[in-house]
Order: sequence, then C-alpha cells, then structure tokens
Amino acid sequence: MTLEDETGTVNVIVWSSLLEKFRKEFLGASLIGIYGQWQVDGDVGHLVAQRAVDLSTMLGALDTRSRNFS
Repeated sequence: MTLEDETGTVNVIVWSSLLEKFRKEFLGASLIGIYGQWQVDGDVGHLVAQRAVDLSTMLGALDTRSRNFS
C-alpha cells in the first residue's frame, strides 16, 4: 500500500495476517489511519503496519482548500 500527503509518499507493508484482522478497515474506509513501525533501508523508508483505524467520520472536518506546495 502507498500513502501520499503534501510531503511525499510512503510505502506501507501490510502482512496478510494483519490484512485479515483489519479487513473491514482496509476495504471499507474512505480515510484510514495506519499505526506501525518505521524501518529504513538505505535511502528508502517503509512503515510496517501493526494496526489500521477507519477515520472516515473525520472526512467532513478536514480542510479541503487547495494548496500549492511548490
């Protein structure tokens, strides 16, 4: 899974056992929170997922104004 925000992208490693445990969150959430452990290998960082949270109810409270980060 790849997540992206205004600072860039991050690869999230989701093991099959975690996917089964949090299947509802991964497949049903419009906005998902991932808790995990950050691992770096050379210049590449990965987030190894340990828990997923459905944050879809927060969508209405987010600031949706367009921003230019360049």
